[in-house]
Amino acid sequence: MVKRNAADYTDPIKANSTGFRAWSEADIAAYRARHPLGTKARLAMELLLWTGQRRQDVVNMRWSNVRDGRIHLDQEKTGKPMAIKIAPQLMAAIDAMPGERGDFILQTAYGKAHTAAGFGNWFRDQCDDAGLKNCTAHGLRKAIARRAAELRATNQQLKALGGWSGDSEVGLYTASADQKGLADSVIDAVSTWERG
Repeated sequence: MVKRNAADYTDPIKANSTGFRAWSEADIAAYRARHPLGTKARLAMELLLWTGQRRQDVVNMRWSNVRDGRIHLDQEKTGKPMAIKIAPQLMAAIDAMPGERGDFILQTAYGKAHTAAGFGNWFRDQCDDAGLKNCTAHGLRKAIARRAAELRATNQQLKALGGWSGDSEVGLYTASADQKGLADSVIDAVSTWERG
């Protein structure tokens, strides 16, 4: 009977959500214990963690994107070009993979790229298999940001790492960082500075 939706005239309701949960160090260790080097599950986790990229970017990574010790890509969501240094831990996972390399770093049994949704479901199963019911692929993007923040990375460094444009985006990804440790380091630094 009403020809217009009254909700069209209201402001959106803000939801209090922190989004996906960042993986803890214990989560990462548990996953690694369940999925050893040389498995696709381990390579997938290390790619997500060490590149800090979204699952749609990880599934589209090709071996041809790997050169000069970096993975080169243009982010699908933003179009932002990225050149991500390959950490030794990621290189160990790459080197441990048996068999011939196909076109994609992570590929299906048919040699094709995963869809982002299909990969997300497969990765969910790998997390469940490791007893990590609250962990997701996107939580690894938050984990590398949390780690970097706890090691005192600047906002500019964090933006370069994840391909974020704004400081507010960085805040969302580093919300789980150790507040106490970060605040302590600032107090210690300012106290040392003041004492000369």
